[in-house]
Amino acid sequence: MRLSLVETTDPRVYDDAVRNLPITSALQGWGYGEARRTLGQTPARYLITQDGRTVGAVQLLRKRLVPGFSTLYAPRGPALESLDLLPAFAEAVRRVARPTDALLKVEPPVPFLADDSVILPEAYGPLRRADTEQPEHTIVADLTRSEQDMMAGLSSMARRNIRTAEKLGVVAGRDDDFEAFWEIFTATNERARLGAFPREYYETMLREGNAHGGEAYIVLSRYQGRALAGGFFLAMGKGTYYLFGGSVRDDRVDDQGNPLKDAKAPDAFYWNAMLDAKRHGYELFDFWGIPRVLDESKHSYGVFRMKLKFSEQRVWYPAYDLNLNPAAPAIVRALRWRKTQNNLRKRGSADDVL
Repeated sequence: MRLSLVETTDPRVYDDAVRNLPITSALQGWGYGEARRTLGQTPARYLITQDGRTVGAVQLLRKRLVPGFSTLYAPRGPALESLDLLPAFAEAVRRVARPTDALLKVEPPVPFLADDSVILPEAYGPLRRADTEQPEHTIVADLTRSEQDMMAGLSSMARRNIRTAEKLGVVAGRDDDFEAFWEIFTATNERARLGAFPREYYETMLREGNAHGGEAYIVLSRYQGRALAGGFFLAMGKGTYYLFGGSVRDDRVDDQGNPLKDAKAPDAFYWNAMLDAKRHGYELFDFWGIPRVLDESKHSYGVFRMKLKFSEQRVWYPAYDLNLNPAAPAIVRALRWRKTQNNLRKRGSADDVL
């Protein structure tokens, strides 16, 4: 089998292909690549063809490392008709790669159940299992069920908290208030020492994610007008992905000076975000990242417990590398070292967040 990569500069043609392929992800959409451009990465988009027929699409981010070397990265990609195409896809990338491209990393957007009986593939042809850049372990929810079945599948605590939020008048849904999202997001990052990209990155993703065939949107949960929880979603095809968000503490008081009752705004946010996605026709809700190793002392454990209240379907998205250059093994080691140093500088720990 021989595949060809045909570069396209037409965002609508490209996003149309990505949206309609059975194996796909919003991170392969044009808008995500434009956001990454603000970080100094250069996206190149290709239609993957076989005998003149489009069988896939891929967005490759070229990331410069040091003078003379770069990597190619397909975030949660490529989008394909079948995983059987991956070995031939890898060979097609070799033919379009530059001499300075040392490594290709792909993250095929097919989830594997996190079950002891499931064996993750160690290779697809020349592609070999490797560390992911996006969260490898996540929780997903099936939105094809009825609303009643979805509610029944929540934990009893989630159902109780949702009812409490409704009684107190919490309102949650799509919201155009980027400033409110940004306040929640930055406060959460500071509290958990997570770090973030420049604001331009998120603003670009919101604008460009809506421009060509995908969807980018914000969901906020408000109590008495104030946004207390929320998140940023990127969607494409049948899936929506909760990429960024968090919550803030409500320090307001009533007329007598007593703290306001806990309105359970985060629970209202998650539930209404799921309902919103279902009503917009999405079938997969990706909660985007839970820890590989559970540690109750870390912020990520609390995030895991919250997400688990809304779905217990844990999955893996493994990544695979292809060496394009003899220097690739040394570059992989250098990237791991750089990531460790960033973790130590930002959080005082060598461990990844997820």
